[in-house]
Amino acid sequence: MTRLAALLLFLCSTAGLSQTSIAPLSALPAFPTKASDLPLISREAVPTKPFSVLGPRGALLGQQDGSFEAWLFPWKIFSGMKITANMQDYAVPIDVNDHAAWIDVQPDATTITYSHANFTIRQIMIAPKESADQAGVLVFFQIESIRPMTLTFSLHPVMQRMWPAASDDVPSPEWVATGKESGYYVLHLNLPDNAAALAMPGAQSGILAPYQERASSWPLQFVLHYDPAKDGNKLFPLLMSFGSTEQTANKAALGDALTSLNQSAQSLFTKNEAYYRNLLATHTSIDTPDQKLNEAFTWAVAAIDQLRVKTTPDLKEEALTAGFVGSGDAARPGFGWFFGRDALWSLYAVNSYGDTSTFKSEIEFLLRRQGADGRMIHEWSQTADLVDWKSLPYEYASSDATPLLQMIVKDYFDITGDKDFVTSHWSQLELAWKYETSHDSSDGIYNNTVGSGWVESWIPSMPHQEIYLATLDAQASAAFANLARISGHDDLAAQADQRAQHLRQVIEQEYYLPQTSFYAFSHNEDGTTDNTPTIFPSVAWWDGTYKLKHAEPMLQQWASSEFSTDWGTRILSDKVSFYDPISYHQGSVWPLFTGWVSVAEYRAGHSLSAYAHLMQNADLTWSQDLGATTELLSGRFYQVLGRSTAHQLWSSAMVISPIMRGMFGVEWDVPHHTLTVTPHLPADWNTATIHHVPFGDSQLDLTFSREGQSLVVRATGPAATGLHLVSHIDGAKEDHGMLRLPLKPIEVYTGHELPSFGSETHQMKVLKEQYDDRSITLLLAAPALSAQSMSIRVNESRLRPHAENAELSTVFDGRSKLNVAFPAASGDVDGYVQKTVTIRW
Repeated sequence: MTRLAALLLFLCSTAGLSQTSIAPLSALPAFPTKASDLPLISREAVPTKPFSVLGPRGALLGQQDGSFEAWLFPWKIFSGMKITANMQDYAVPIDVNDHAAWIDVQPDATTITYSHANFTIRQIMIAPKESADQAGVLVFFQIESIRPMTLTFSLHPVMQRMWPAASDDVPSPEWVATGKESGYYVLHLNLPDNAAALAMPGAQSGILAPYQERASSWPLQFVLHYDPAKDGNKLFPLLMSFGSTEQTANKAALGDALTSLNQSAQSLFTKNEAYYRNLLATHTSIDTPDQKLNEAFTWAVAAIDQLRVKTTPDLKEEALTAGFVGSGDAARPGFGWFFGRDALWSLYAVNSYGDTSTFKSEIEFLLRRQGADGRMIHEWSQTADLVDWKSLPYEYASSDATPLLQMIVKDYFDITGDKDFVTSHWSQLELAWKYETSHDSSDGIYNNTVGSGWVESWIPSMPHQEIYLATLDAQASAAFANLARISGHDDLAAQADQRAQHLRQVIEQEYYLPQTSFYAFSHNEDGTTDNTPTIFPSVAWWDGTYKLKHAEPMLQQWASSEFSTDWGTRILSDKVSFYDPISYHQGSVWPLFTGWVSVAEYRAGHSLSAYAHLMQNADLTWSQDLGATTELLSGRFYQVLGRSTAHQLWSSAMVISPIMRGMFGVEWDVPHHTLTVTPHLPADWNTATIHHVPFGDSQLDLTFSREGQSLVVRATGPAATGLHLVSHIDGAKEDHGMLRLPLKPIEVYTGHELPSFGSETHQMKVLKEQYDDRSITLLLAAPALSAQSMSIRVNESRLRPHAENAELSTVFDGRSKLNVAFPAASGDVDGYVQKTVTIRW
């Protein structure tokens, strides 16, 4: 920022102070509000798209026209914040939100710029991560104008608890004067133990209907007279305080809280910058030739961290929420609750970037709510403590958190070697294991009878036992066997190992369908199967210890347009009779599913399709709520669903996990001081580095570099001493602290780009890639009569490759283009046709 003008601050807090009076509040000096060393997304504002500013105590959720609602968890304080301007000698009122022109998003702050010929206003919003004043959210308006003007800030007071807790009647605003032209509003409810207060130094009250007036819904307003000659380089703060007891919700205490917040505003802003600077500097990051991928990884770390919310009523716990988007007239901002399975799936990403604090606080949050029978919760509202939560159908609505617990704790142990954490929670792990193994079917597999597996609705009826839960059960059994050995329970470990082996055999017997070369969606109590082709079998590859035996044809189908759009994978085949591309469970695209499939493809040797799916998730970082990844999209057109939670926890996690565990192929074994690295890097990358890879109680850097006909992996840093580097790649050799991996003589690679909004799927799909000693065979699919291209890299200069069923351009500097012309469709074939291309040398 080259010139600082007036800044208008909007500041929220959840705690009052003990003083009993408030003097008129004064404007504050302006200060810089953009961190040049933090990531930045900067682009034209799209009024129909959302933004989210999230912190542990509050949220601002709005649209890119600048309107928003404010939450001080678990209360929605107001909604519909809008601005109008009346300029001197300019007899036309201006709707400022209609002039939203630009949006800048950084991890610590989001800025919307309003642009008019007479003025520029910047709305700068943050949600402090750390605050002695329990501050929830802050919004700054930087004001520059040619002529004096009057700005009116209008909002709809709500004072509503997050669902399902009951809320009082609509609030009753009272203006409390502290001077001739100053004061603050108190939002009263019928009972005296909850109230909020808002103040803006220098602003006067707006509409205040007298009691004689007919009842109507009036906005709450602050009216600010801005004169550029005297008001430049000032902060006009709009302050909000909240009281939740009679001692903190009275007018004097609320006013004292406003004073305290006014004094701490600049400190809160600078501390928030410092928090995100430290978060990104000390946790895992990547440095590759693809700058957008590097940024997507960083944004995913920030987006996950932003979803850590303090629990109520005592604010002593902090846990991951599932996601947020504006609530409209409702009392739930997107998901907004604490979800067991959402957090457990996402902790694989958290473990990957080394945030042990978040992992521990999340697991302990969940274990404190573990059922007496061992079950792990599915959902926990921010207001669960204020209602009879157990009487509602949400706590154990789904069953998968119980097996996921074993898997993620084992993953944490592999990465950290923290035996104490395992042993200190052994009784709870064992209790969950007993629950899992006592709620199985006659075949021994954990079933859906005490909660859904994945789907919450299905046609024609809900499943009895899903392959999703079955494969989790097998992986959880193997994970528990390891946890039992770690904690000295060898008999239980042997039982769990035996169970894991048994379940894998039963899954092959009961779920594999030779007639379609696919795996069934579910197994019924009467022994029949639901043969709907879905992506759920991909979960079998998740923890790296398991795979399905007959998966190759299924993997090819997942890569095809039958499942894969140009923006992610559908939940099921578009050939299914009940396929509905805008249905939650019967045809939409979830980045979560795309991440599952990408990891499975990387581990099963389908790296080109895996890369396409990974990059679809990464590129979604810039598609809706900038810096976050949305919940779900249409299965037909590239567009998010209207109800999609725009800042979704596991969607951001599915940027990180496929990168770390798929593309780079990192597997940890700290107890044996071993790191397995099985990279599948794009052929046009010469180097790549992963910084701050967690390993034990320290970190290391991994550098990948092409040297001749090898990819060399080097580990450096405190945790690299004595490290054993290994790989699943044939011919891998450890050499004086380095790992040499043989490169294929010729490699194929593709680009990545999301289509324009509204597009249908049209990009080429790589269904199969097979490398032999002197050839590569590719099974490709693309729209009929289309011309497509790929790139190849020749790693041995003496080779002279030639192509069958495609044209290969002249090799220059080891690179060449492979051009493929696809034939016309025939018969009842849809728009995509297949073609096999072979490159020989």
